[in-house]
Amino acid sequence: MARRALILVEGSRGNGPLYIQAAQRLGIQPITLSVDPAQYDYISAKRVQAIRVDTGDLDAMIHECTQLRATYDIAGITGFAGRDESVYVTVGRLCRHFDLPGPDPASIEQCYDKFVQRQLLARAGVPIPAYRLATDATDVESSAEEIGLPVILKPVTGSGSSGVRLCRNITEVAEHTTYLLGGKHIWRSSPGILIEEFAQGPYYSVDTMGNEVVAIGTAKFGSPPHFVVRESIFPAPLTDGQCKCIADVSLSCLRALGLGWGPANIELRWTKRGPVAIEVNPRLPGWTTPRLIQLAYGVDLINQHIKLVIGEKWDLSRRRSQTAAARFLVPDTDGILDWINGDRQAAAEPGVAEIELYLKPKTPFVRKSDDRDSIGHVIATSPSRSQTEIILERAVNLISWSITPFPNIGEQEQL
Repeated sequence: MARRALILVEGSRGNGPLYIQAAQRLGIQPITLSVDPAQYDYISAKRVQAIRVDTGDLDAMIHECTQLRATYDIAGITGFAGRDESVYVTVGRLCRHFDLPGPDPASIEQCYDKFVQRQLLARAGVPIPAYRLATDATDVESSAEEIGLPVILKPVTGSGSSGVRLCRNITEVAEHTTYLLGGKHIWRSSPGILIEEFAQGPYYSVDTMGNEVVAIGTAKFGSPPHFVVRESIFPAPLTDGQCKCIADVSLSCLRALGLGWGPANIELRWTKRGPVAIEVNPRLPGWTTPRLIQLAYGVDLINQHIKLVIGEKWDLSRRRSQTAAARFLVPDTDGILDWINGDRQAAAEPGVAEIELYLKPKTPFVRKSDDRDSIGHVIATSPSRSQTEIILERAVNLISWSITPFPNIGEQEQL
């Protein structure tokens, strides 16, 4: 009898190892298909099978999966959007081709175009910020003035807050437009800039599976004009009424976008007019979110997602009630990371659940003003929010590092 296999399209520094571990616990062989498997360190570290293939070529992917079926019983296919969000569209198309459970590729594709996404949300009556689409500097500036400053400028496609900036005056609008259209930002599709009203208020992140709200968290960001997450915490401090209001808006987003299979993540701001939908991501969020949800609620989203993918019964029942939070280690300068220490002492602190360092000493580091700006994280958990914050603060204060600035600007630009 052929061994069951789970096909993972591309990888993820945050979630990738967790998917591999969860598949192995279920007795399923994980196999990664990637343009460059070597970019994911955990694949070689865990000695799992990986195949080099152009994951942007659907025919090549179908061929590779067909070849694998001669040896394995392919139980399911899923993957990671990463910087190239079209990967998850390919996952949906592969699932359709091989008649396996999976997301609707058309619904996924329209979500990744932020302009189309907002059109669909607005048409369904979901509260969203005012927005415009522009492809040149003149249109960007006129759109910003029409909406009213300050505004958010962001690429029409992309993830991880890459290229997203708060612009408080027309000079900043012009500067960021030049950055986005002037060759510094990497476009994976035709350039287009979304100009958005700045929805001011507390930030909330809603994670769903199918048509069920699993968790509502909140986050703290670094100083404007960029949106670099400094801390994430579950559950968010909300009343029952606020939770219901946020859940209702989130489920309205799913209906408007034709989602309802598998995981999704909805980002909102609670403004003067209540919760406003900022963005809907039709996938499981990366980084520390799945781990925080597991610690806070006892729900293993990755395990349950795999069960859904392979057609088995899944269960989102909460098994605990804790507060879990992650603090990200974000340097304030670029350069060569000389050393980082204190992580072992911090890990020994009561209540610290996880510490991960992303960079090794002697590694160059350049801030991107997005989710790549951190060099590690600390996760803590306890029965209360205040206690969890105290644990985090104590642990983070034990960790220190040294970065030697680059000797010249040329060296920095090359990295």
